[in-house]
Parts: sequence; structure tokens; C-alpha cells
Amino acid sequence: MSAGKSTLAVALAARPGTILVREDPWLAGLYPGEQTTLADCVRNSRRLRGVMGPHLVALLRAGLSVVLDFPANTPESRAWMRTIVQEAEAAHQLHELEADDALCKARLRRRNAAGAHEFTVSDDEFDLFTRFFVPPAAEEGFTVAHHPQDD
Repeated sequence: MSAGKSTLAVALAARPGTILVREDPWLAGLYPGEQTTLADCVRNSRRLRGVMGPHLVALLRAGLSVVLDFPANTPESRAWMRTIVQEAEAAHQLHELEADDALCKARLRRRNAAGAHEFTVSDDEFDLFTRFFVPPAAEEGFTVAHHPQDD
């Protein structure tokens, strides 16, 4: 959260033949007022991924590049992404952003103050979500691009 994922996704999606798919606008539009707890977020994200997966496979099979602006902070979330890549028989790249909690919280506070994001997240909510972060492991089978902390 606030590691720079959306900023990087927008830059990657600027390439020709590339589509950006962002989770947050979909969740905010499909489940307004239903993202109040971690359990809500997990449930709604699973529901969205369940219907979005086959669509993403179809886009990849059609020859388009797809940039997913979705959290990939747990092995479970990355397994979903891996399934899409495998079903589409598509090349992939997982971007790992290095950003410490202090930097992320500072960015999160700026994002909240700007009011332009779909969700406002407190420091306590940030701490709750980041407790579940697990870095990608080699056995997950991703081609990983590392991005060092930049602020």
C-alpha cells in the first residue's frame, strides 16, 4: 500500500497495445460502502478476481499486454496472477517495489489529503494490511523485476 504500485502501473501501461486494469476503481464501483474491514476487502477482492480472471486471459490471448494494478503481497494473490499467465500462455513480469513503512505511510497521508483515491486508509489500517506481506519466492515461478526505494 502506497509503495508506488499505481504510479509504476500507469507508466508501464503507456506502452502501445497495453491495457491497465486497476483493482481499486472496480472494488469502489461494485461494492460501495462495503470495504470497511480487512475481511470485506479480502472477500470483495476474491469476488472481483473470480470474474476478472477469464477476461484477463482473453485479453492476453488476443495479443494485448495487460498491466495489473492489483496487490500481489501474498502468495495467494500471486497464485491467482500466475494462473492467468499460465492459462493465457503469456510472458509475464512481477514488479517488486522496495519501500519501507515510513515512506509508504508518508505517501499514504499525502494521498489521503489529496482525496483523489477511491479509498482513504489510516495508519492503523496500513499496519493491519502490511502484516500479511510476504515477498515473492523463487518457487512461485515469476520473473521478478526489482525496484529499489526511491524517496
